[in-house]
Amino acid sequence: MAKKILVVDDEKDLLEILKVKLENVGYVVLTAENGRDAIAKAKTQKPDLITLDIIMPDIDGAEVAETLKHDPETKDIPIIFLTCLVTKGEEEKHVKGGRYFMAKPYEADDLLRAIKKYLGD
Repeated sequence: MAKKILVVDDEKDLLEILKVKLENVGYVVLTAENGRDAIAKAKTQKPDLITLDIIMPDIDGAEVAETLKHDPETKDIPIIFLTCLVTKGEEEKHVKGGRYFMAKPYEADDLLRAIKKYLGD
């Protein structure tokens, strides 16, 4: 059964590009363009992993992650933050409790490796 990934980003172009790349390698992809939608979809769709932008209007990615972490139904979903707030050299320093930070811009192959690592593929 294909793993389900929720991709959250307020930049529609990046969202669509990542959705297509992930679908092309066999993942089922859900998308959300804001924090409220991300929380709702995580609770109803139970993705296997979430890629989450940090800087977004309404509810930022950090708040989304905290909300999901405190919900028994979503607390164990691994999150990969995709952000310009860390550099490539800082990525490994920011792995915390099932949360991994990947610097934007990122290479698609690097993201796919990180996803496979966290999903155990």
